[in-house]
Amino acid sequence: MSEKIELGIDTFGDVTEGPNGVKTPYAQVIRDVVEEAVLADELGIDAITLGEHHRDDFAISSPETVLAGIATKTSRIRLSSGVTVLSSDDPIRVFQRFATLDALSEGRAEIIVGRGSFTESFPLFGYQLHDYEVLFEEKLNLLAELLKETPVNWEGTTRPPLANQDVFPKSHTGAIRTWVGVGGSPESVVRTARYGFPLMLAIIGGPHDRFAPYADLYRRAMDQMGHAPQPIGVHSPGHIAATDEQAIEEMWPNYEQMFGRIGRERGWGPMTKEHYLNEVHHGGLVVGSPETVARKIAGAVTALGATRFDLKYSTGPMSHATLMKSIELYGTKVIPMVREMVAEAVPA
Repeated sequence: MSEKIELGIDTFGDVTEGPNGVKTPYAQVIRDVVEEAVLADELGIDAITLGEHHRDDFAISSPETVLAGIATKTSRIRLSSGVTVLSSDDPIRVFQRFATLDALSEGRAEIIVGRGSFTESFPLFGYQLHDYEVLFEEKLNLLAELLKETPVNWEGTTRPPLANQDVFPKSHTGAIRTWVGVGGSPESVVRTARYGFPLMLAIIGGPHDRFAPYADLYRRAMDQMGHAPQPIGVHSPGHIAATDEQAIEEMWPNYEQMFGRIGRERGWGPMTKEHYLNEVHHGGLVVGSPETVARKIAGAVTALGATRFDLKYSTGPMSHATLMKSIELYGTKVIPMVREMVAEAVPA
């Protein structure tokens, strides 16, 4: 693994709570995300990724708008969605918005597209869930053409055809790096390889090395389809504090609240602390002291041959002050240790 590891952070703009248990207004949550991004930029963190959602527990519905605000207050950090729910969006508008972001940030824009893990955007924007597969397939196909930044000829079933259609503005760089976020479907991995996009693995549950077959499948498919190698990234949730015990206890009530609600909506069993601790110690949660978190991240990228790791640092109502401290530890303590550990793991 000769490439430099990129180490980023990720948030959905989870609606936080103050010490009195009162929910933070959405507008303040968004401003807090900008402050968190500015801190990350100052600390040398490589990227910030914002996820699109359309529900009351997350404040960010338009990642690129918040990223544009961040662009004006930062100078080096890469700015990415994570994910843009492409199935319920217009690929032309997606390209235009991110080309605009690329201009404002002088070339720091990225896109991570995906189908999303929630379905609220489908009825909200007038799409049918039974079109889930065809919407994503056709829109990814069109986006791939748009990203070439040349006139497009395209025909499908989900929108009117395009004939020699040019789209503006062009990006600052001439090429916006675009990933596909995948949650663990082999078909999605192969589709990503078919288009030659970088792969972002969203690992929320289970050990990171369980996803090694997906990384291997992606590399084989890329080779068989004649594409040059592209990066593999990992997205996992977590939290950092001074000690393992502090990090585990700070995250637990917030994790329980967030995933307890999602579980009730989806008919899952109740969230237990036993399950949480199993994910902390043996699964995909990256929770603990800087040393513990660094070891887990280094192990994940080494096992998967990944060159990007994004820590989803916000969890449910966890306070802005706590999130800022976690980001500080990530930038000042975790990242240097991860780089050292990964370098030591690579044969000379």
